[in-house]
Amino acid sequence: MKVDYSGKTVVITGGAGAIGSAMAEAFAANGAKVAVCGRNVAKGQEVADKIKAAGGIAEAFKLDVTDRNQIPECAAAIEKAFGTIDVLINNAGVNVGPDDRGPIHEFKEDKWDWIRSVDLDGVYNCAKVFIPYLKKTGAGNIINISSIVGVVPLRNQCAFAACKAAVVNLTKAMAIELAPENIRVNVIAPGSILFEGTKALFYADKEKAEKMLVNIPQHRAGSGDDISNAALYLGSDADASYVTGASLVVDGGWTCGFARDF
Repeated sequence: MKVDYSGKTVVITGGAGAIGSAMAEAFAANGAKVAVCGRNVAKGQEVADKIKAAGGIAEAFKLDVTDRNQIPECAAAIEKAFGTIDVLINNAGVNVGPDDRGPIHEFKEDKWDWIRSVDLDGVYNCAKVFIPYLKKTGAGNIINISSIVGVVPLRNQCAFAACKAAVVNLTKAMAIELAPENIRVNVIAPGSILFEGTKALFYADKEKAEKMLVNIPQHRAGSGDDISNAALYLGSDADASYVTGASLVVDGGWTCGFARDF
């Protein structure tokens, strides 16, 4: 997808992850200066170096979205490096694996607190700090990353379901509040995306993969490019200037309803 982001600075939290790195590369390929933010600076630098090798502009910045003292320092460093901050993508997120999942009365409190601190509090923490920078541009943009689990909950993931649903409604509240500032706020809800983690859990095994894919009308897992294209659209003031408070579900039709053959 081609969208002109020349002169724009895009900040991506969780920028070294599967979806984050795909978005970083996509925005850079379309002319943006990309701040690859995350707790692991070395991994972020790998993403930034790959972008630079392809002719793009990117730098890695240390950012723990749960550390409210660290975020202002990161924002100031990004502005100093790139001049402006135009788009904030709240992508950092965590969830527990199969071994830690279970019904709410058995769900571990420390896992609940951990997921909430990253998936929900992290969005609030970053938005609060970065909004003044976005206001300076006269047309700022925020894209929050939720999940289809925040739209239609799945079993045994109460914390992830609650936090990702909260991000959807938080996005709408932010959109109402920030519209007078000419800042648009939207949310993307990815479905099952193919990366190393989901390969290990589902897609490396033919039988497990089929059990997953039977729920998806398009009968395939999504890719990082599928999410990147959605972000490129929502972040564009030329293409999505009248879109704010929207939830863009990118899931191959999973949440439409039952896809099984009866």
